Amino acid sequence: MSALWVVVPAHQEAARLGATLDALAAQTDRDFTLVVVDNASTDGTAALARAFARRAPFPVHVLHEAEKGVGCAVDTGFRYAIAHGAALLARTDADCLPRPGWTAAARAALVRGNGLACGRIDARRDEHGPLGRAAFRTLVRGAACFGRLRPAHRRRHGYLAPYRMHAGNNMAVTAALYEAVGGMPRRPSPTDRLFLNRVRRHTRAIVHVRAMVVENSTRRLRAYGLVGTARWYLDRGPGRHGEDPR
Repeated sequence: MSALWVVVPAHQEAARLGATLDALAAQTDRDFTLVVVDNASTDGTAALARAFARRAPFPVHVLHEAEKGVGCAVDTGFRYAIAHGAALLARTDADCLPRPGWTAAARAALVRGNGLACGRIDARRDEHGPLGRAAFRTLVRGAACFGRLRPAHRRRHGYLAPYRMHAGNNMAVTAALYEAVGGMPRRPSPTDRLFLNRVRRHTRAIVHVRAMVVENSTRRLRAYGLVGTARWYLDRGPGRHGEDPR
């Protein structure tokens, strides 16, 4: 059994999950086990994942997590993988498209660094035109800058490593480190910054890996608009908007 397990949390993703699974099947390194965590979906998400499992070029496990929240689904998936022998963990989301070298880059980074690897995100090319993708990149750069400048993220607060933006839909971590920091916060999104800061308090072994590339959905930008999306990334919540559209 492979040491690398990939976890994909999915809530109401029957319309998008298929493309994510196909992107994982197209990886150059397919020596991994996939866990799809159906997070309280009422559509065909779980059925789609089970159908994919019958034709996938790697083992696929489909779990059900009744407690809604991306943190709950990720934590359930990671802990299941660890209990079944995973030493290396990677995560993407059910509306994202990992590029073909993603798993290979994640594995290499973890073997080399033995910690947390954060990849690079870009906008999906099938959801927005050039202006929408440019707006997404601007938001990402702004969020990364805000994170670096935020007073609460400075090393005097007990952090061992400088802040570097960490996108939960493009991350990899060793099983040992995941357990050592207490895992992903079991709560709705956003959870990524909380998890990163748990890791920063524990180790300096955090690397940014440009070869780990995931194309990110821009549907939050379409649902919330530019200001609403910026508010979300600044941890101000969805404002007048309801459930996270991911």
